[in-house]
Amino acid sequence: MARSLFLVLLIVLLSSPEIYAGHDYRDALRKSIMFFEGQRSGKLPPDQRLRWRRDSALRDGSSAGVDLSGGYYDAGDNVKFGFPMAFTTTMLSWSIIDFGRTMGPELRNAVKAVKWGTDYLLKATAIPGVVFVQVGDAYSDHNCWERPEDMDTLRTVYKIDRAHPGSDVAGETAAALAAASIVFRKRDPAYSRRLLDRATRVFAFANRYRGAYSNSLYHAVCPFYCDFNGYQDELLWGAAWLHKASRKRAYREFIVKNEVVLRAGDTINEFGWDNKHAGINVLISKEVLMGKAEYFESFKQNADGFICSILPGVSHPQVQYSRGGLLVKTGGSNMQHVTSLSFLLLAYSNYLSHAKKVVPCGELTASPSLLRQVAKRQVDYILGDNPLGMSYMVGYGRRFPRRIHHRGSSVPSVSAHPARIGCKEGSRYFLSPNPNPNLLVGAVVGGPNVTDAFPDSRPYFVQSEPTTYINAPLVGLLGYFSTHSSWR
Repeated sequence: MARSLFLVLLIVLLSSPEIYAGHDYRDALRKSIMFFEGQRSGKLPPDQRLRWRRDSALRDGSSAGVDLSGGYYDAGDNVKFGFPMAFTTTMLSWSIIDFGRTMGPELRNAVKAVKWGTDYLLKATAIPGVVFVQVGDAYSDHNCWERPEDMDTLRTVYKIDRAHPGSDVAGETAAALAAASIVFRKRDPAYSRRLLDRATRVFAFANRYRGAYSNSLYHAVCPFYCDFNGYQDELLWGAAWLHKASRKRAYREFIVKNEVVLRAGDTINEFGWDNKHAGINVLISKEVLMGKAEYFESFKQNADGFICSILPGVSHPQVQYSRGGLLVKTGGSNMQHVTSLSFLLLAYSNYLSHAKKVVPCGELTASPSLLRQVAKRQVDYILGDNPLGMSYMVGYGRRFPRRIHHRGSSVPSVSAHPARIGCKEGSRYFLSPNPNPNLLVGAVVGGPNVTDAFPDSRPYFVQSEPTTYINAPLVGLLGYFSTHSSWR
């Protein structure tokens, strides 16, 4: 029966009219990490590689009497949204934890990318019982098209606290800090302990004062990064990472006790900045597959169900594949689903391999090799093995998006145009048919949908805008395939 699944997969793999001989995954890895340097906010370091960027938003937080400089702009705008930034940091850390050993010289840059995120998250959580979750008024920012170096829009600071809870963003922040503490455990033990201590404190706050931040801060965070899925999954996600980082029994007991209450089995094929369910199940299942935690067996069953729900040829209403072989889910910015779900496929395939296990999908069987092949097919699609023959990573391959929806990339740089370019002055660059003057190397755009079509145009932001949370899981995928590029 396993042969049937392989046959379906083969049909999907060969459905694109143009298949290339191979890809330089090491080069793609280097560029995917470099992208984060283009998203940096704050004072840039001397080793900044994307030289067209300059310092920006140095006074962030001053209106609230705190220093919130640094961190990442999430996408093509100049707002710092804490929820997706924390998820980005978690996924960069998981990429290093699972695949750092195959990243070669790029591991150093990947670790720097994590630290740029955690340094900011430490600032955002410095006051007990408070998490600063956003800097910048999104409506004011989105009304302008200006590079971050010229930014004069409202830099309003938004926070959650005991009276205005946000267990979702606080739970994700705790997860990010805990995951990063593992990354720095041997590299910088003192910093690692600081991250884990802060993660513990932030998680306790998230759990004690429960509520969704989009209820507390609706007019600031919605519709941009509304928590549509509820905060329950972030509490489990945060506890799972704290358990992995600290090995404390209290977090294991929290997970077991709250599995049903916090709906661990819900929407098993969702994973992204808003919904952590599939990630929770895959992360926790590793311990089950290693024979260390039979009390987590239900999470492995959920993880197996997730795998079966997204494989080509296994019918599921929420997942489909384009004629060119791209995994497609409803909603905007499809590549965020492609990279995050492919990351889970690859991670789970490694856990299964070590345990010498397979996934039963009804009458079919999914082997670790099959999961890796599905994940690799998605990576190859991004890099150019698709009906348009286009790489969806800026700067990779001969043909890639030239008009991405990104303010800093599309407006002339400070070195090229030292004079200030104001809020509405930038509109001409937004509307221009010309390619962006500044290459945001490594940026992966939202990409095509089920039609495999792609409009290389700034106004089509769903397709042409890059985000940090598209790239973060891709770093792990490329780290693995840069060393394991065969289809064995």
